[in-house]
Amino acid sequence: MPLSAALVSQKMIKNFGAMQAMPVNIRILYFAKHCAEPYVEIVTVTETKRCQSVCSSEDEEPEDLLPVLTDHSELLEDSHIQRLCSHLPARTQGYPWRLVYSTIMHGTSLKTLYRNLALVDSPVILVIKDMDKQVFGGFSSHPFRVSNRCYGTGETFLYSFSPELKVFHWSGANSYFVKGHRDCLQMGGGGGLFGLWLDADLNRGCSLACDTFHNQPLSTKRDFMIQDLEVWAFH
Repeated sequence: MPLSAALVSQKMIKNFGAMQAMPVNIRILYFAKHCAEPYVEIVTVTETKRCQSVCSSEDEEPEDLLPVLTDHSELLEDSHIQRLCSHLPARTQGYPWRLVYSTIMHGTSLKTLYRNLALVDSPVILVIKDMDKQVFGGFSSHPFRVSNRCYGTGETFLYSFSPELKVFHWSGANSYFVKGHRDCLQMGGGGGLFGLWLDADLNRGCSLACDTFHNQPLSTKRDFMIQDLEVWAFH
């Protein structure tokens, strides 16, 4: 350590030894890089349950991991959101979640879902609750739309709370991430089997093991009935 840095460090230690206990809402950050002299930054911390960015520190309290939701979710609990956040790509962090489609608010129609997402330019999270009260869905790197071919990237994944979170990331076997038809929406595929398939009325769905994600069926039943469905974007 350079002499000047050592002197500063000794002075800092002596001064801090004489200080009283800091208030709980004050944090002291120490910086030193490439043998440069260390310096101190004092930060006032505001305690909030939800924050604009998703914290990555493992020793943070779970409440600090929750992003801002601009709307209330009828399907996701805080514990669901917290667990999902750790699997979302970094480019979604720092953005609030905005509800862009809900069967409760907008009715049961895949056509309406596509219309509501027409101007969305961000990844989306699909959340489904079936008639057996199980919650599952998928994260899509691109908003859902009618398409002539499959689209998306390896960020796309399927998930299920059963009741613990299971996440099925891209296997690398194929690139059948998302395919939007006018009469159905599918995520994952291979050999005629879809990881997640939804009908035009968003009343019925199907989930099978597929090559894209090497997933387990997301619902307890191969063919399930949808109770409610939500789509969230990052805006």
